[in-house]
Amino acid sequence: MKIQADTIGFTTVVLLFASWFLFALIFLLRKRPATRAKETKRAPAARFGLALQSLAYALIWIFQRPQWWPFSPSAIGESILAALVILLAWAGSGWCLWAARALGKQWTLEARVIEGHDLITQGPYGIVRNPIYLGMFGLLLATGLAMTRPEALLGGVALFLIGNRIRIRAEERLLRESFGAEFDDYARRVPAFLPRIL
Repeated sequence: MKIQADTIGFTTVVLLFASWFLFALIFLLRKRPATRAKETKRAPAARFGLALQSLAYALIWIFQRPQWWPFSPSAIGESILAALVILLAWAGSGWCLWAARALGKQWTLEARVIEGHDLITQGPYGIVRNPIYLGMFGLLLATGLAMTRPEALLGGVALFLIGNRIRIRAEERLLRESFGAEFDDYARRVPAFLPRIL
């Protein structure tokens, strides 16, 4: 039982770290414009949201549990938690990769609009308006479920969602100013953060 628990825990953590590696590669290997694009507008308030999201990640990495499986021994429960962690982690990093590829050279950490900016509404942006944040939330939950004390996970989720709301509002204000009715129509059709089930 102990050997099985150690194997499940080790495998889960390795696959979790691999999903984080994929997430890091998205930033390192992203498409960059050949020449520096001229910025037309920026939403500085989004930086505060990014800071809160970063603090949420710090909470889940700093306040770790002493062991992978937080409950009394249960092979079935541990397997279910492991599957959930792996699914959330890989879906989250995959979602971020898909969204970054859809944005192409327009993707940056800054909330800004550049000359020739297009409103992207296809791919993951046809499902939710902020798919990268949804993917980041999946990674946060996966890491928290696998490694973090429950109170730190709850605090991390709260900080992330507050930061997320700040970023979405600031960025969407910028897009509404830039694209007007086109963005309003898009916002009516596609939810901001969580996909519609039906």
